[in-house]
Amino acid sequence: MTDAKTFTLEDKLSRTGVRMTAPRRVLSRVLGSATDHPDVEELHRRAQQLDPGISLATVYRTVRLFEQLGIVERHAFSAGRARYEQPGDEHHDHFVNVRTGEVIEFHAPEIEELQAVIARRHGYKIHDHRLVIYVEPMDEE
Repeated sequence: MTDAKTFTLEDKLSRTGVRMTAPRRVLSRVLGSATDHPDVEELHRRAQQLDPGISLATVYRTVRLFEQLGIVERHAFSAGRARYEQPGDEHHDHFVNVRTGEVIEFHAPEIEELQAVIARRHGYKIHDHRLVIYVEPMDEE
């Protein structure tokens, strides 16, 4: 069973001209179906469910290759492990819960516009950016 997101990742990989090995196929399926931002160890755990023989070193190499090819994005949120996601069609930013490490995606057009206004004020246009906001739950009182 292949969903559209998995197909897109595998399709992107095949268009790079890189040979589609079994571990690359497994990792493209794992990353393509991820709804979170897994680190390499979590990717390894998920990949082993599909291929028990896949090694952690293979996962590291494959994720690094995917990153170099531009088919996954690496995020280094604070002091934690790097996390990975498939680039989306629409830009989004991230909240990182400092208590749990949970990563929450959000899109805020008003923030995007404010950043563009500030860049123009300084004589620039935005080429690319990443916004990560570290949050903690508000305590109920």
